[in-house]
Amino acid sequence: MKKLYLLVLTLVAAVMLAGCANILKKDPSEPGALPALGDEPTQSSKAQQYYQFAAPGEGDTIAEIVVEGYGSMFIKLFPEKAPKAVENFVKHSKDGYYDGVKFHRIIADFMIQGGDPKGTGTGGESIYGGAFEDEFSPDLEPFRGALCMANAGRNTNRSQFFIVQESAAKVEEIKKYVEYKGKTLKDYFKTGYDTDLSDDQIDRFLTYGGAPWLSGHHTVFGQLYKGFEILDAISRVDTNTKNVPLKDVVIKTIKITVYGKE
Repeated sequence: MKKLYLLVLTLVAAVMLAGCANILKKDPSEPGALPALGDEPTQSSKAQQYYQFAAPGEGDTIAEIVVEGYGSMFIKLFPEKAPKAVENFVKHSKDGYYDGVKFHRIIADFMIQGGDPKGTGTGGESIYGGAFEDEFSPDLEPFRGALCMANAGRNTNRSQFFIVQESAAKVEEIKKYVEYKGKTLKDYFKTGYDTDLSDDQIDRFLTYGGAPWLSGHHTVFGQLYKGFEILDAISRVDTNTKNVPLKDVVIKTIKITVYGKE
């Protein structure tokens, strides 16, 4: 139980990404189903029925994040749901803005964050000349593998982004801890993070993993569909007490392509 307590303390310190710009249980349709250890729930046939997890199709915009010494993570972007965030990310990528930029903040079992040319979490600009507004969609949540805008509060998006790495098993651990304290996840996220989630939403986070407390706080504009092993490997790097990697994790480049026309 001590480990669970420490886990929650770590999350409390990190979940709101305050310095960003400065900076399984069951499938709802299969009660009791628990993914086997090592499986990737977001890639299951059931998951593919959800908008966010659907496999890329011809014409979809794809971002390949090439990380030095690790390999590539492939992400399907959602310009129809988050047009400004996608345009910002795509133009920056094509212009080489992210080339050589570090993942400057990495928290195991939570997320990896980059997109600041300074590499400190204190920089980064948007293509619009200033911060731009949040774009939220009921079809997109900060599930495991979600590409999200980092921010310092409402409508403060610039260039920084993060990829959610948290597994369903970790969300389940939080649930057990909260219930041990005599609360429900729904009440815990509402009172602790001002995040109002339905029972169905919570079930999906328990099934597919992710950071439920960030729902409605950070724009989701892409979803990882290939390269989860790269994401997990990066998340396990050694960091200091401020979650800065002891050895630089560098984005070599981000390639933007159209699926089916690579």
